[in-house]
Amino acid sequence: MTPASRRETVVFRSAVAVLLAHVVTDAFVALEPGASRREHAAWAAIALAGGGIAAWRYPRLRPGLRATLALVLGALALVAGGIAAVHAAGSGPEGDDWTGLLLLPAGAALCLLGAVVLWRSRRRSGRVWLRRALIAIGAVLAVYWLLLPVAIAYIATHTPRDTVEPADLGRPYEAVALETSDGLHLAGWYVPSENGAAVLVFPGRSGTVEEARMLAGRGYGVLLVDRRGQGESDGDPNAFGWGGTEDVAAAIAWLEERRDVEDGRIGGLGLSVGGELLLQAAAEGVGLAAVVSEGAGTRSIREDLIRGPAGWPSLPTAATLTAATALLSWDAPPPSLEELVGRIAPTPILLVYAGHGQGGEDLSPDYFAAAGEPKELWEIPEAGHTGGLAARPQEYEERVVGFLNEALLGGG
Repeated sequence: MTPASRRETVVFRSAVAVLLAHVVTDAFVALEPGASRREHAAWAAIALAGGGIAAWRYPRLRPGLRATLALVLGALALVAGGIAAVHAAGSGPEGDDWTGLLLLPAGAALCLLGAVVLWRSRRRSGRVWLRRALIAIGAVLAVYWLLLPVAIAYIATHTPRDTVEPADLGRPYEAVALETSDGLHLAGWYVPSENGAAVLVFPGRSGTVEEARMLAGRGYGVLLVDRRGQGESDGDPNAFGWGGTEDVAAAIAWLEERRDVEDGRIGGLGLSVGGELLLQAAAEGVGLAAVVSEGAGTRSIREDLIRGPAGWPSLPTAATLTAATALLSWDAPPPSLEELVGRIAPTPILLVYAGHGQGGEDLSPDYFAAAGEPKELWEIPEAGHTGGLAARPQEYEERVVGFLNEALLGGG
């Protein structure tokens, strides 16, 4: 081994050691409240084994593979380090933020190392342009089909918590605490009902305030709950909402015990992943008498398959994203929303989607077609994702409140 290659190996192994130290800290030391080490064991074991093998075999690999390995691990380290930096900037460094912040220089070193090795190993003769074109195509596919979805899955399962600030809901509210069937504690707010009905506005207490104020102003009881891993609730985060129907079930069970809420008069208004979870909860029969779902989209490859041949180019990305999310969260992918909505009837549903939506929101007409009656579909062409109330405040209130009045108050 030459001095240059020894230095290269030392840099690589040192950076990988920082990466693996963060894996251990994240998976087994700095756990979220209510989280289980057992649920982290599988992905941590794979990461540790893979990193160890990479460090061991690195000097024996061809230059192209060494460069690729350094660039891939460097990019993933920068993603994880970026999440730690965002969290540390918001609430101060704590837990695994300390090892996460070290990933920023480690990731930069790996990316620089990969670029240097790639540059030094370039060929100056033969079919240079053909080789470079094939390498470029392979790199693009690898990024799109493998690196990007793995990075998204990591972000989705390590999303920093929102800071919950006091809000104006139009009427006085009380802080509440709920417990899920799997033992997690959820935090929330509740505005007591004035009309005998209540609505779960989901998810969280940050991006749902305007919708909650709208319903509270019409006399509805309004429950806002931080879903698991977000706000002040226990558990690991999952931006796709996998496993989150237990949070909805706990919220509905809590409302059913309220004296100000009459039997059969509990509805739900869900935004984005909240709308998806309410649809799933309604299909599983948790006690929702009406569901308004705005911005429901895709949660796994199961929804992507709905597109048919038009969606085939994105299936490798969707497959990797689904597999990586399942491994990192230790949850199985939920059933397809197209399958679930067909089991909701006779509970009425209103599907709202934006013309400038995201995350598969354009599949709303497919979900509507699969649903049974009674059902309504409303497209807001000029709106962005979950921006219906902001785009058309008066019409939004008339449609949504009118739908809930019909379902929960008998048209009153």
